[in-house]
Amino acid sequence: MSAPDANSPVTIFVVDDEPLLLDLAKTILLPLGFNVQIFGDPRKALAEYPAAKPAVVVTDFAMGTMSGLDLMRECRRINPHQKVILLSGTVDESIFANEPSKPDRFLGKPYQVRELVEAVQKLATS
Repeated sequence: MSAPDANSPVTIFVVDDEPLLLDLAKTILLPLGFNVQIFGDPRKALAEYPAAKPAVVVTDFAMGTMSGLDLMRECRRINPHQKVILLSGTVDESIFANEPSKPDRFLGKPYQVRELVEAVQKLATS
């Protein structure tokens, strides 16, 4: 997969139940040339997932109806090679220590803008 360009932008899903963080992620990633789709409800993201085929799913861990790990499992059931960045301000990496499938990156909240940019760019082009 090549880097995003004007002819074929790479789709990134950002899933978080905090609207401010969705807006922040979109503000950070859009200028980099990505097609950024934001979702406040992981079930809506999952409904759009098969058609959109995002290169990277950036998801919060704690979202009420469905955790970020649950969303990751469902996305990888459809696409076993799905790249996932898990975000959390409430748990650390030990939350997925015993999971058979782990996220590609974990970022604690509040994350640094540079951390998110580097993680998304690396995963979107690998």
